[in-house]
This record gives sequence, C-alpha cells and structure tokens, in this order.
Amino acid sequence: MVMHIKDGTGRFAERPHFTEAELDAECEEIICDFLRELHGTVGYPVATDDLTKLIELHADDLDLYADLSALGEDVEGLTEFRPGEKPHVKISRLLSDDLRRENRLRTTLTHEFSHVHFHSYLWDSVARQSSLFDTGQPNQPMTCKRETILAAIKTDWMEWQAGYACGALLMPATAVKHLVASFFRDHGIYVAVTPDSTHGRNLIRSAADTFRVSEEAASVRLSRLSFLSASASGQTLLQ
Repeated sequence: MVMHIKDGTGRFAERPHFTEAELDAECEEIICDFLRELHGTVGYPVATDDLTKLIELHADDLDLYADLSALGEDVEGLTEFRPGEKPHVKISRLLSDDLRRENRLRTTLTHEFSHVHFHSYLWDSVARQSSLFDTGQPNQPMTCKRETILAAIKTDWMEWQAGYACGALLMPATAVKHLVASFFRDHGIYVAVTPDSTHGRNLIRSAADTFRVSEEAASVRLSRLSFLSASASGQTLLQ
C-alpha cells in the first residue's frame, strides 16, 4: 500500500511517498509485465512504439504531434488530468518529427506515462470529495519541461517521481545491474567509478547504447543506482 504524507506544495492535502527502491520495483514490474504480454518476452531497448502503446493502454488519448509552443519553448510533454476520466497526454511534435530527438522522445513518453500511472488517482480522489474547486485546486495540465524530464528537485515531488520513474522504466534496475556487473568484471572493477573517468565514460556509453537513451539519461540512472560516484573512492559493489 502506498504511503501518503502531507503535501508541502499545497496541491493536495496528502500526496504519495515512494522510496527509490519502491519506484524501481514497481516500474520494473510494469514494463516487464507489459513486454511479456505484448511479445512473450522481455528485451531491451524497449521499442519506442511499445512506449506509445503503454501510454495508450492507460490514457484516454495520446497526441504525438501536439503544438505546445504556446506553453514555452522548453515544454516537451503535457498530461491533462480530468477527474473521473483517464488522462490525456500530449507530446511536442518537435520531438516526434525529428529522428535525431528520438532519445528525448522516449524519455518524455516514459515521464508522461509516470504521471498517468502514479498521479491520476489524486485528481479522482479530490473530485470524489467534491472539493476540487472549493479548495482552489488547479484543474490544469501538468507541463513537463526538458530540464525536469530526467531530474527534478525532490521538493517538486510530482516531477521528481516522474523523472525517477522515467529512468526506471527505460532502464530497469535488474537489467542495469546485469550490464554493470558484466562491464565491471570485464574491466576488473570493484567499486563505483567517476563519470569523467575512462571507465565511467565507457560505462555510460554502454548503458546509453543498450537501453537507447541519451548519455545524460544513462549517467543519471547509473548515479542513482550508485554505479557512478562523484569521488574516486567509491563503495565496493561487486565481490
């Protein structure tokens, strides 16, 4: 059962609280179950078309060619929550129309799906209490800017949760651990490496290629799983 705590942002009376381990476990279950049902097997990278199918399964509508320019140049995704209905998801056409931005498209898709999966019920709960408008709660879309797609500050809990889940869906913890274990054994490494070291850069590239994400996204995910360290004296990870 999800733990709820007071919402310091004032959006809701209470909001869901997830540990990183809880998000890792749930996201891995979501993507693995979905891929098994769709293909009978789990493999990476997750196809971009499969990510769109995942959203379409849980949202009322997915618009991959939305004009979001009126919301700002840095807005690349939007999820509209509607009490009593499934959310509507819009992705900037600037991502869908440009093959060079496929990695950004993939992270935006998983970020918006994370809002759909983890946050939709909040609007339904408020509506059931008939207080959506009485308490001044905004009935407006969640706009996702490029700088918060991967890593938002923890005080912005909705964006932080969606950003963490974005990486956990594209790069599930178990698959990342297997990749890192193989890389470390091949190179005789037993501690976390720094991202700017030769081994660190090669590990980031390996993860980016394996899961078809940007090197930035791979670096964020490896850091969150403690396989990249800011200092050279990292924690022993493999025996």
